[in-house]
Amino acid sequence: MTTEQFRAVVFFDLDGTLLRDNKSVAPDTVKAIGDLRKNDVLPVIATGRNVFEVQYVLDQTGINTIVSANGSYVASRGQQIYAATIPETLIQDVNRYARDHDNPVGWYNNQGFAISAKSADTVANYHLLNLQAKVDPAFYKQNAVNFMFVFNRTHEQAYAKEFAGELSFVRNNIRGLDTMLAGVSKKTGIEHLLGSLNLTNTPSYAFGDQLNDLQMFSLVDHPIAMGNGVPVAKQQAEYVTSSNMEGGIVRGLEHYQLI
Repeated sequence: MTTEQFRAVVFFDLDGTLLRDNKSVAPDTVKAIGDLRKNDVLPVIATGRNVFEVQYVLDQTGINTIVSANGSYVASRGQQIYAATIPETLIQDVNRYARDHDNPVGWYNNQGFAISAKSADTVANYHLLNLQAKVDPAFYKQNAVNFMFVFNRTHEQAYAKEFAGELSFVRNNIRGLDTMLAGVSKKTGIEHLLGSLNLTNTPSYAFGDQLNDLQMFSLVDHPIAMGNGVPVAKQQAEYVTSSNMEGGIVRGLEHYQLI
């Protein structure tokens, strides 16, 4: 099937959306994604996480197109479409600022990651994600970095002010900030994807639950918030489905008669 034959494209956030609270995909959701493909609808993962973190989801669902790291890395059928690389000098500036505030930093690309130091928050964060975090202060010097995670609970505005025009920060959870090049978001990642696959004029849908989904919601034709989503996501949605633990994906797809 060529891209021009898709009658719609559906973007799925992962945590709190496509994934249940235990980070698994419900069997009925897996079936629904298969039904989408049978109906000539392209399923796409759009997540703040990186490819290596979610490979098990790609394998389980058969999805082969992804907007990862909040738009910092985009790929389809194993081929890179777009990657935003953060300059080493800028990474060093963030490292210095973070160190002055006793904030560990994580550096990521589509294949792996490392952190600058361990803390209670790094241990808790990666335990929840079922990841083993390696402390490697030289990682960013030896590997391209598409995305960073700055561990802090209260300095969101301070970072935004310090790196205005260079980086954008989105609070992913209480422990830290997703950190991307300025102007990079799920929205821009989706724009790269749609342009590359000639799907710009194809009807688009998106499921999400968090603040980092809002720009994605502003781009697609039909934004769908999960029942467990933050209030502002529900306010910006065209439709609010049930929660990620109550079949929200299937219900939303059925609502729009995509399956």
